[in-house]
Amino acid sequence: MAMRILLTGGAGFIGSHVCDRLLARGDEVVVLDNLDDYYDPAIKRRNLRDARSRDGFTFIEGDIRDGELLGRIGRTHALDGIIHLAARAGVRPSIEQPTLYNDVNLVGTSRMLELARDFTIGNFVFASSSSVYGEREETPFRETDPVDHPVSPYAATKKAGELLCHSFHHLFQLPVACLRFFTVYGPRQRPEMAIHRFTRRIEAGETIPLFGDGSSLRDYTYIDDIVAGVLASLDRNEGFEVYNLGNHRMVSLSELVSAIGHALGREPIIERHPSQPGDVSRTCAEISHAREQLGYEPETPLEVGLARFVEWYRTIGPPEPREERA
Repeated sequence: MAMRILLTGGAGFIGSHVCDRLLARGDEVVVLDNLDDYYDPAIKRRNLRDARSRDGFTFIEGDIRDGELLGRIGRTHALDGIIHLAARAGVRPSIEQPTLYNDVNLVGTSRMLELARDFTIGNFVFASSSSVYGEREETPFRETDPVDHPVSPYAATKKAGELLCHSFHHLFQLPVACLRFFTVYGPRQRPEMAIHRFTRRIEAGETIPLFGDGSSLRDYTYIDDIVAGVLASLDRNEGFEVYNLGNHRMVSLSELVSAIGHALGREPIIERHPSQPGDVSRTCAEISHAREQLGYEPETPLEVGLARFVEWYRTIGPPEPREERA
């Protein structure tokens, strides 16, 4: 049965893919996005180019902290669910602007939960992050692991967001699924993220600034696999659940750079730098809970996903960003 979904952050990387998939299966989508200047808003507008031509699509430019606007949306759209992806993203920028991150990510999430409560919207999906796990040696990371020691303000806001979600579930019986994303990549990836940044520099024959010795490990997850998990969590949302959405495979930073170079057919030129504050040494998702409850099964090997990203980059990739963030 088709649903009408409010999708926050729907003009972004993950959000625009979720939007396209919802529309393709016949759902109606109301995208709320403030098109902020964290990166070029023209890129976000282009992300929604295909969606704008589809029936059932509505775009509202606005802020998730604007309670008056959210009230109007609740009154004028009979919403069946909320997928809350909007957030101030990025570990390193959050160290420089912690108050901004707290404001957007916590106040914004509180407003969205209030919207669900006030208009009896009985399906809430919240985008959390693998960053909540902090620095730890033991892998893979399990949803039952303690997450009491975040190492960046961004990570702290995501953990706090999960706690807010649980409180609304407890008080108002709101079904909530909290999704811990593990390093998502693919077409439309934000221009400051590592795979996109490295691709741009290798293609241009520029050096790759590598922070640390290249041994840090990440669980890279292709966008199509993440979107499948998001939709499954929406369709099977009962009670309160936390899910890891990852690939269950660790790849070192050095291996990643080499794989990008292979996909581009170019040799990367490495420039070494010290490790940066807020970065963790490894991430790896235990996905058995998501597999059992959602039927989640990532299918895209890194080399396949990188080849698709490079193809996109060389054809309809975004324009050069106005500035490159760390």
